[in-house]
Amino acid sequence: MMASYLANLNHSKRSAYRCLYLLRRTFSSNSANDSSPFNIETTLPFTEYKCTAPSQSVETSPAELMSFYKDMSIMRRMEITADSLYKSRLVHGFCHLYDGQEAVSIGIKAATTDIDCVITAYRDHCIFLARGGSLLEVFAELMGRKDGCSKAKGGSMHLYKKENRFYGGHGIVGANIPLGCGLAFGLKYEKMEGVSVTLYGDGTANQGQLYEALNMAALWNLPVVLVCENNHYGMGTAEWRATKSSAYYKRGDYVPGLKVDGMDALAVKQAVKFGKDYALKNGPIILEMDTYRYHGHSMSDPGSTYRTRDEITAFRQERDPIDRVRKVILEKKLASPDDLKGIDKDVRQMVNDAVAQAKGSPPPHDSELSADVYCKGLGTEAFGVDRKQTKTILQ
Repeated sequence: MMASYLANLNHSKRSAYRCLYLLRRTFSSNSANDSSPFNIETTLPFTEYKCTAPSQSVETSPAELMSFYKDMSIMRRMEITADSLYKSRLVHGFCHLYDGQEAVSIGIKAATTDIDCVITAYRDHCIFLARGGSLLEVFAELMGRKDGCSKAKGGSMHLYKKENRFYGGHGIVGANIPLGCGLAFGLKYEKMEGVSVTLYGDGTANQGQLYEALNMAALWNLPVVLVCENNHYGMGTAEWRATKSSAYYKRGDYVPGLKVDGMDALAVKQAVKFGKDYALKNGPIILEMDTYRYHGHSMSDPGSTYRTRDEITAFRQERDPIDRVRKVILEKKLASPDDLKGIDKDVRQMVNDAVAQAKGSPPPHDSELSADVYCKGLGTEAFGVDRKQTKTILQ
């Protein structure tokens, strides 16, 4: 009877059962202590500025490492699939992919809680997923369908999930930073023990609004962790061509900073945990994540005219965040190569299922064009140019 029941489950449920089975089998096949936390040294040391860097020894567990592997694999597959959908003309407009940078989003997820706020720029797909968004919400939004997280009104750059304290997805370079500091102000005003994790890229690091917002945050000791995702290229311009000082973790002057290996999920987790503790007690801190994107700046950028293919290949072979976690899992004998292949297979199917669901989602109704523009029920009046004859009350 149980076999018949399982046979009738849909694939997503079977995938969940398979992952639970693999975890149980992994832990039971080794000693009982294998499910206990243990420590791993980060590959590279942290570089500090006006603070004392955290330890390179990071506490983790078999369950956490397995979840890192699965979650980053989902993100990678999602972005590769988004690339394919764009080239098939099912996704229109701007589309900025995150593959290569997954460790940043996973490390932030591991170090934050539901109280914390997260806000980022336009390379937001994986950050959205890390804050509890679903594959269906991402793909439906990319394809302009009703089930999109922003009701098909935002597209790639404006994913949003307020109930999970994820506040976008912002297309204007640097525009999210003052908002992130405002979220930190709100947390402090409400006396909540949370921080605002505010992400921006190295191309944004020369924007004036960063320093204006940072000044206010420092004056008021706001609990904001500013995360600079340094993938070394602002659009198609290398950092050395665009900025006099590429030590972004030092650019806060009076605000402390930390440089982090942004392709090591455990290093990111340790740094964000450190940054959160610091910000809650002292105010803003800057974390520079040294990372790399495999795709071009956006889908209109092949990504190979301003950098060599050898450079991209070297990053893939030497620093890929998923491969790093995979090696640790295999070295610690937390799972077998076949187990990981099984997870990879399930991930591919999971993404394919989400794409199929998104394609089946209808476009939003025409009435959505004028929805969410004005507050309803406040008796707001709109006038024509004569302010007499043409008048309506917005309901």
